[in-house]
Amino acid sequence: MTRILVTGSNGQLGNEFRILSSKYNKYIFFFTDIEELDITDINAIDAFVKDNYINIIINCAAYTAVDNAEKDRKSADMINNYAVKQLALTAEKYNCFLFHISTDYVFDGTNHRPYVESDITNPLSVYGQTKLDGEKSMLSICKKSIIIRTSWLYSEFKNNFLKTILKYGKQRDELNIVFDQIGTPTYAGDLAETILEIISETKNISNNQIYHFSNEGVISWYDFAKEIIDISKIKCNINPIETKDYPLPAPRPSYSVLNKSKIKNHFKIKIPYWKDSLKVCLKNFYFDKQ
Repeated sequence: MTRILVTGSNGQLGNEFRILSSKYNKYIFFFTDIEELDITDINAIDAFVKDNYINIIINCAAYTAVDNAEKDRKSADMINNYAVKQLALTAEKYNCFLFHISTDYVFDGTNHRPYVESDITNPLSVYGQTKLDGEKSMLSICKKSIIIRTSWLYSEFKNNFLKTILKYGKQRDELNIVFDQIGTPTYAGDLAETILEIISETKNISNNQIYHFSNEGVISWYDFAKEIIDISKIKCNINPIETKDYPLPAPRPSYSVLNKSKIKNHFKIKIPYWKDSLKVCLKNFYFDKQ
């Protein structure tokens, strides 16, 4: 039976794996976060993988505080790069298949068409650079692996854009949201389910691969916020503003739409439209709050 280690399991994506695990009884799951397994400690990873006969590692751990990373590069690099290297070394040693989640922030946003996996990377921020460094470390070490770049991840769990809009939308009469950053939201539940569905295909993958995954569609952060407010029936005006009117420490790519043809064609999967997935997430969110 396939034995799966999920790291960073207290985060957005990790929690979605926890929920979905009950549907996949052909797999044995081991959920860890920093309290159970320090993924910067190669000896700890080695022992855990060896003692629990792990076949698949899904790395959901990440330093995602994009703006804080600008002044704390060391911490960002430790999780987004160094820890990935340790996981890759262990996966290679024990012939495990490694999944790793990366980001659209490895691109600079100057494209005028959706980014494909082979497009030139040029991160604008420390966060994006450390995630790219993690990709490079992994690809140089682990022959049997998949990197999935995703964008605008949200879920019912932890801090994310959806929950921020819900919180402040209830507290304020209006919110100003940038309209000139274009991309696609990704519901973490859809990403987790996709990974679990393609695990059975990993035996046919003999070299490392990069895939892009987000929900279908193209929108701005303004569009996303407005839809969250409208579906939730919250009385709050959403005003469109330019990025220059809301300066942040870390620059963001102005256009980071991901082309998903490769993952759809290779694994014959259908990806939900962003608005449909948002409705699912909001329904789950409010159900959990009752």
